[in-house]
Amino acid sequence: MTMVMGICRSFHDRALARFFHCFPCLSDPARRSSWGLKVTLVMLHLIFVGILFVFDGDLIETTKKEPWYTALYLLLLFATLVQYFITSSSSPGYVFDVMRAVNETNVICQKSSMASKQPASSQNGSLNVVIEGSQSGRNFQGSNPSSWTKLVMDMYPPGTSIRSCTCSYCNVEQPPRAKHCHDCDKCVLQFDHHCLWLGSCVGQDNHCKFWWYICEETALCLWTGILYIMYLKANISRACYLVLTNQTTYELVRCRRIPYLRRIPERVYPFSKGICRNLYNFCCVRSSIYSLEPLPSSQELEEKARPYTCLDILACRCC
Repeated sequence: MTMVMGICRSFHDRALARFFHCFPCLSDPARRSSWGLKVTLVMLHLIFVGILFVFDGDLIETTKKEPWYTALYLLLLFATLVQYFITSSSSPGYVFDVMRAVNETNVICQKSSMASKQPASSQNGSLNVVIEGSQSGRNFQGSNPSSWTKLVMDMYPPGTSIRSCTCSYCNVEQPPRAKHCHDCDKCVLQFDHHCLWLGSCVGQDNHCKFWWYICEETALCLWTGILYIMYLKANISRACYLVLTNQTTYELVRCRRIPYLRRIPERVYPFSKGICRNLYNFCCVRSSIYSLEPLPSSQELEEKARPYTCLDILACRCC
Protein backbone atom coordinates (compact mmCIF):
# COMPACT_ATOMS: atom_id res chain seq x y z
CA MET A 1 0.00 0.00 0.00
CA THR A 2 2.85 2.35 0.88
CA MET A 3 4.54 1.60 -2.44
CA VAL A 4 1.35 2.39 -4.36
CA MET A 5 0.93 5.71 -2.52
CA GLY A 6 4.58 6.55 -3.25
CA ILE A 7 4.14 5.83 -6.96
CA CYS A 8 0.96 7.95 -7.07
CA ARG A 9 2.70 10.82 -5.28
CA SER A 10 5.67 10.63 -7.66
CA PHE A 11 3.36 10.65 -10.67
CA HIS A 12 1.47 13.62 -9.20
CA ASP A 13 4.71 15.55 -8.63
CA ARG A 14 5.91 14.88 -12.18
CA ALA A 15 2.56 16.00 -13.58
CA LEU A 16 2.70 19.23 -11.55
CA ALA A 17 6.28 19.86 -12.64
CA ARG A 18 5.28 19.37 -16.29
CA PHE A 19 2.29 21.69 -15.83
CA PHE A 20 4.37 24.42 -14.20
CA HIS A 21 6.96 24.06 -16.96
CA CYS A 22 4.23 24.83 -19.51
CA PHE A 23 2.78 27.64 -17.34
CA PRO A 24 5.67 29.16 -15.36
CA CYS A 25 3.48 32.02 -14.17
CA LEU A 26 1.59 29.55 -11.95
CA SER A 27 4.65 28.00 -10.29
CA ASP A 28 4.64 30.68 -7.59
CA PRO A 29 1.87 30.07 -4.96
CA ALA A 30 1.25 33.81 -4.61
CA ARG A 31 0.79 34.23 -8.36
CA ARG A 32 -1.38 31.09 -8.45
CA SER A 33 -3.73 32.57 -5.87
CA SER A 34 -3.73 35.88 -7.72
CA TRP A 35 -4.70 34.21 -10.99
CA GLY A 36 -7.31 32.11 -9.18
CA LEU A 37 -8.79 35.31 -7.76
CA LYS A 38 -8.95 36.91 -11.21
CA VAL A 39 -10.63 33.84 -12.73
CA THR A 40 -13.15 33.74 -9.87
CA LEU A 41 -14.09 37.40 -10.31
CA VAL A 42 -14.50 37.02 -14.08
CA MET A 43 -16.63 33.90 -13.60
CA LEU A 44 -18.87 35.71 -11.11
CA HIS A 45 -19.49 38.48 -13.64
CA LEU A 46 -20.22 36.02 -16.44
CA ILE A 47 -22.53 33.87 -14.29
CA PHE A 48 -24.64 36.78 -13.03
CA VAL A 49 -24.95 38.26 -16.50
CA GLY A 50 -25.49 34.87 -18.15
CA ILE A 51 -28.43 34.05 -15.87
CA LEU A 52 -30.23 37.15 -17.12
CA PHE A 53 -29.75 36.32 -20.80
CA VAL A 54 -30.77 32.69 -20.30
CA PHE A 55 -33.88 33.09 -18.13
CA ASP A 56 -35.09 36.69 -18.58
CA GLY A 57 -37.42 36.61 -21.56
CA ASP A 58 -38.16 40.34 -21.29
CA LEU A 59 -34.47 41.17 -21.64
CA ILE A 60 -34.22 38.94 -24.70
CA GLU A 61 -37.21 40.69 -26.27
CA THR A 62 -35.68 44.07 -25.43
CA THR A 63 -32.45 42.95 -27.09
CA LYS A 64 -34.32 42.07 -30.28
CA LYS A 65 -36.22 45.38 -30.36
CA GLU A 66 -33.50 47.67 -29.00
CA PRO A 67 -30.08 46.06 -29.54
CA TRP A 68 -28.30 49.26 -28.49
CA TYR A 69 -29.52 48.75 -24.91
CA THR A 70 -27.85 45.36 -24.59
CA ALA A 71 -24.80 46.60 -26.49
CA LEU A 72 -24.26 49.38 -23.93
CA TYR A 73 -24.68 46.90 -21.07
CA LEU A 74 -22.18 44.44 -22.55
CA LEU A 75 -19.79 47.32 -23.34
CA LEU A 76 -19.90 48.38 -19.67
CA LEU A 77 -19.25 44.76 -18.63
CA PHE A 78 -16.25 44.52 -20.97
CA ALA A 79 -14.85 47.90 -19.86
CA THR A 80 -15.19 46.91 -16.20
CA LEU A 81 -13.28 43.66 -16.67
CA VAL A 82 -10.56 45.40 -18.71
CA GLN A 83 -10.19 48.10 -16.06
CA TYR A 84 -9.99 45.41 -13.38
CA PHE A 85 -7.09 43.66 -15.11
CA ILE A 86 -5.33 46.98 -15.75
CA THR A 87 -5.66 47.97 -12.09
CA SER A 88 -4.73 44.58 -10.64
CA SER A 89 -1.63 44.29 -12.83
CA SER A 90 -0.34 47.81 -12.10
CA SER A 91 2.14 48.58 -9.33
CA PRO A 92 0.89 50.74 -6.44
CA GLY A 93 4.30 52.42 -6.18
CA TYR A 94 6.62 50.56 -3.84
CA VAL A 95 9.14 52.58 -1.83
CA PHE A 96 11.87 50.02 -2.47
CA ASP A 97 11.53 50.40 -6.26
CA VAL A 98 11.75 54.20 -6.07
CA MET A 99 14.68 54.04 -3.65
CA ARG A 100 16.57 51.62 -5.88
CA ALA A 101 15.90 53.74 -8.98
CA VAL A 102 17.10 56.90 -7.22
CA ASN A 103 20.28 55.30 -5.90
CA GLU A 104 21.10 53.60 -9.22
CA THR A 105 20.55 56.83 -11.12
CA ASN A 106 22.71 58.69 -8.62
CA VAL A 107 25.59 56.21 -9.07
CA ILE A 108 25.32 56.23 -12.87
CA CYS A 109 25.29 60.01 -13.07
CA GLN A 110 28.20 60.35 -10.67
CA LYS A 111 30.27 57.98 -12.83
CA SER A 112 29.26 59.89 -15.96
CA SER A 113 30.24 63.20 -14.37
CA MET A 114 33.64 61.86 -13.42
CA ALA A 115 34.23 60.46 -16.91
CA SER A 116 33.30 63.67 -18.66
CA LYS A 117 32.78 67.25 -17.70
CA GLN A 118 29.35 67.40 -19.34
CA PRO A 119 26.43 68.47 -17.16
CA ALA A 120 24.44 65.62 -15.65
CA SER A 121 21.22 66.72 -17.28
CA SER A 122 22.60 65.55 -20.62
CA GLN A 123 23.50 62.07 -19.33
CA ASN A 124 21.24 59.03 -19.58
CA GLY A 125 19.63 57.70 -16.42
CA SER A 126 18.42 61.02 -15.01
CA LEU A 127 15.48 60.61 -12.61
CA ASN A 128 13.08 63.29 -11.41
CA VAL A 129 11.50 63.03 -7.96
CA VAL A 130 9.15 65.96 -7.40
CA ILE A 131 8.83 67.17 -3.80
CA GLU A 132 5.60 69.06 -3.25
CA GLY A 133 4.61 71.54 -0.56
CA SER A 134 7.09 74.09 0.71
CA GLN A 135 9.74 72.59 -1.57
CA SER A 136 7.52 72.63 -4.65
CA GLY A 137 9.43 72.67 -7.88
CA ARG A 138 12.55 71.10 -6.44
CA ASN A 139 13.65 68.03 -8.40
CA PHE A 140 16.08 65.34 -7.39
CA GLN A 141 18.42 64.81 -10.33
CA GLY A 142 20.54 61.70 -10.70
CA SER A 143 23.68 63.82 -10.66
CA ASN A 144 22.83 65.20 -7.21
CA PRO A 145 25.14 63.67 -4.61
CA SER A 146 22.23 63.30 -2.18
CA SER A 147 21.20 59.72 -1.52
CA TRP A 148 17.71 58.36 -0.90
CA THR A 149 18.21 58.79 2.83
CA LYS A 150 19.10 62.47 2.43
CA LEU A 151 16.19 62.99 0.07
CA VAL A 152 13.71 61.44 2.53
CA MET A 153 15.08 63.27 5.55
CA ASP A 154 14.68 66.59 3.74
CA MET A 155 10.92 65.92 3.60
CA TYR A 156 10.66 65.82 7.42
CA PRO A 157 11.08 68.73 9.84
CA PRO A 158 14.67 69.44 10.93
CA GLY A 159 15.81 67.32 13.85
CA THR A 160 13.77 64.26 12.87
CA SER A 161 15.55 61.01 13.72
CA ILE A 162 16.20 58.62 10.86
CA ARG A 163 15.05 55.78 13.08
CA SER A 164 11.56 57.29 13.31
CA CYS A 165 11.10 57.22 9.53
CA THR A 166 12.74 53.86 8.84
CA CYS A 167 10.45 50.85 8.34
CA SER A 168 11.18 48.17 10.94
CA TYR A 169 10.07 45.41 8.54
CA CYS A 170 11.88 46.09 5.24
CA ASN A 171 14.48 48.54 6.64
CA VAL A 172 13.93 51.35 4.12
CA GLU A 173 13.39 55.03 4.80
CA GLN A 174 9.72 55.86 4.36
CA PRO A 175 8.69 59.21 2.86
CA PRO A 176 5.64 60.88 4.41
CA ARG A 177 2.32 59.07 3.69
CA ALA A 178 4.10 55.77 3.00
CA LYS A 179 3.20 52.66 4.97
CA HIS A 180 4.33 49.05 5.15
CA CYS A 181 1.76 46.55 3.81
CA HIS A 182 1.96 43.24 5.66
CA ASP A 183 0.16 41.39 2.85
CA CYS A 184 2.59 42.54 0.15
CA ASP A 185 5.48 42.75 2.64
CA LYS A 186 6.57 46.06 1.06
CA CYS A 187 6.29 49.76 1.83
CA VAL A 188 3.86 51.59 -0.45
CA LEU A 189 3.87 55.27 -1.42
CA GLN A 190 0.65 57.03 -0.37
CA PHE A 191 -0.72 53.74 0.97
CA ASP A 192 -4.52 53.60 0.75
CA HIS A 193 -5.39 49.97 1.52
CA HIS A 194 -4.72 46.41 0.47
CA CYS A 195 -7.52 45.31 -1.84
CA LEU A 196 -8.35 41.63 -1.48
CA TRP A 197 -10.05 41.41 -4.90
CA LEU A 198 -7.11 43.05 -6.66
CA GLY A 199 -4.59 40.94 -4.79
CA SER A 200 -2.36 44.02 -4.34
CA CYS A 201 -2.22 47.39 -2.64
CA VAL A 202 -3.80 50.64 -3.73
CA GLY A 203 -1.21 53.38 -3.67
CA GLN A 204 0.12 56.38 -5.52
CA ASP A 205 0.56 54.79 -8.95
CA ASN A 206 -2.75 52.93 -9.24
CA HIS A 207 -5.15 54.96 -7.08
CA CYS A 208 -6.69 56.69 -10.12
CA LYS A 209 -7.05 53.39 -11.96
CA PHE A 210 -8.70 51.85 -8.89
CA TRP A 211 -11.14 54.78 -8.70
CA TRP A 212 -12.20 54.27 -12.32
CA TYR A 213 -12.62 50.54 -11.71
CA ILE A 214 -14.82 51.19 -8.66
CA CYS A 215 -17.00 53.63 -10.65
CA GLU A 216 -17.43 51.16 -13.53
CA GLU A 217 -18.08 48.24 -11.16
CA THR A 218 -20.67 50.26 -9.24
CA ALA A 219 -22.49 51.26 -12.43
CA LEU A 220 -22.44 47.63 -13.62
CA CYS A 221 -23.76 46.34 -10.28
CA LEU A 222 -26.57 48.91 -10.21
CA TRP A 223 -27.59 48.14 -13.80
CA THR A 224 -27.46 44.38 -13.16
CA GLY A 225 -29.43 44.81 -9.93
CA ILE A 226 -32.16 46.74 -11.75
CA LEU A 227 -32.39 43.99 -14.38
CA TYR A 228 -32.68 41.34 -11.66
CA ILE A 229 -35.35 43.35 -9.83
CA MET A 230 -37.37 43.69 -13.03
CA TYR A 231 -36.95 39.95 -13.71
CA LEU A 232 -37.99 38.95 -10.18
CA LYS A 233 -40.81 41.47 -10.16
CA ALA A 234 -42.33 39.97 -13.31
CA ASN A 235 -42.01 36.43 -11.95
CA ILE A 236 -43.31 37.29 -8.47
CA SER A 237 -46.26 39.21 -9.93
CA ARG A 238 -47.19 36.26 -12.12
CA ALA A 239 -46.81 33.83 -9.20
CA CYS A 240 -49.08 35.97 -7.01
CA TYR A 241 -51.62 36.25 -9.82
CA LEU A 242 -51.71 32.44 -10.17
CA VAL A 243 -52.20 31.96 -6.43
CA LEU A 244 -55.01 34.54 -6.14
CA THR A 245 -56.89 33.04 -9.12
CA ASN A 246 -56.13 29.39 -8.27
CA GLN A 247 -54.39 28.64 -11.55
CA THR A 248 -51.22 26.89 -12.59
CA THR A 249 -48.62 28.11 -15.05
CA TYR A 250 -49.55 25.34 -17.44
CA GLU A 251 -53.24 26.34 -17.36
CA LEU A 252 -52.37 29.99 -17.87
CA VAL A 253 -50.04 29.45 -20.85
CA ARG A 254 -51.78 26.50 -22.55
CA CYS A 255 -55.41 27.22 -21.78
CA ARG A 256 -56.42 26.98 -25.45
CA ARG A 257 -54.75 23.60 -25.81
CA ILE A 258 -56.36 22.01 -22.74
CA PRO A 259 -59.65 20.40 -23.82
CA TYR A 260 -61.64 21.17 -20.66
CA LEU A 261 -60.60 24.86 -20.73
CA ARG A 262 -61.33 25.64 -24.40
CA ARG A 263 -65.02 26.40 -23.83
CA ILE A 264 -64.38 28.67 -20.87
CA PRO A 265 -64.38 32.40 -21.69
CA GLU A 266 -61.38 34.60 -21.05
CA ARG A 267 -61.02 36.25 -17.64
CA VAL A 268 -62.99 33.41 -16.10
CA TYR A 269 -61.17 31.26 -13.57
CA PRO A 270 -63.01 27.96 -13.29
CA PHE A 271 -61.28 26.71 -10.14
CA SER A 272 -61.25 30.02 -8.26
CA LYS A 273 -63.17 30.14 -4.98
CA GLY A 274 -62.53 33.82 -4.35
CA ILE A 275 -59.36 35.68 -3.57
CA CYS A 276 -59.43 35.18 0.20
CA ARG A 277 -60.34 31.49 0.04
CA ASN A 278 -57.79 30.81 -2.69
CA LEU A 279 -55.11 32.46 -0.58
CA TYR A 280 -56.22 30.60 2.55
CA ASN A 281 -56.26 27.22 0.80
CA PHE A 282 -52.84 27.83 -0.73
CA CYS A 283 -51.06 29.11 2.37
CA CYS A 284 -52.84 27.66 5.39
CA VAL A 285 -54.53 24.38 4.46
CA ARG A 286 -52.23 21.42 4.98
CA SER A 287 -53.72 17.98 4.55
CA SER A 288 -52.31 14.51 3.88
CA ILE A 289 -55.33 13.78 1.68
CA TYR A 290 -55.00 14.84 -1.95
CA SER A 291 -57.71 17.22 -3.13
CA LEU A 292 -59.35 16.54 -6.51
CA GLU A 293 -61.19 19.53 -7.95
CA PRO A 294 -64.13 18.84 -10.32
CA LEU A 295 -64.90 21.08 -13.25
CA PRO A 296 -67.56 23.71 -12.52
CA SER A 297 -70.99 23.32 -14.05
CA SER A 298 -72.35 25.58 -16.79
CA GLN A 299 -74.40 27.49 -14.24
CA GLU A 300 -71.32 28.12 -12.08
CA LEU A 301 -69.37 29.27 -15.12
CA GLU A 302 -72.12 31.73 -16.04
CA GLU A 303 -72.05 33.03 -12.49
CA LYS A 304 -68.29 33.48 -12.62
CA ALA A 305 -68.51 35.18 -16.03
CA ARG A 306 -71.09 37.71 -14.82
CA PRO A 307 -69.47 41.15 -14.42
CA TYR A 308 -69.16 42.59 -10.94
CA THR A 309 -71.54 45.25 -9.70
CA CYS A 310 -71.22 47.63 -6.78
CA LEU A 311 -73.52 45.35 -4.77
CA ASP A 312 -71.26 42.37 -5.53
CA ILE A 313 -68.22 44.31 -4.29
CA LEU A 314 -70.03 45.28 -1.09
CA ALA A 315 -71.05 41.69 -0.60
CA CYS A 316 -67.41 40.60 -1.13
CA ARG A 317 -68.33 38.34 -4.02
CA CYS A 318 -64.78 38.60 -5.36
CA CYS A 319 -63.46 37.27 -2.08
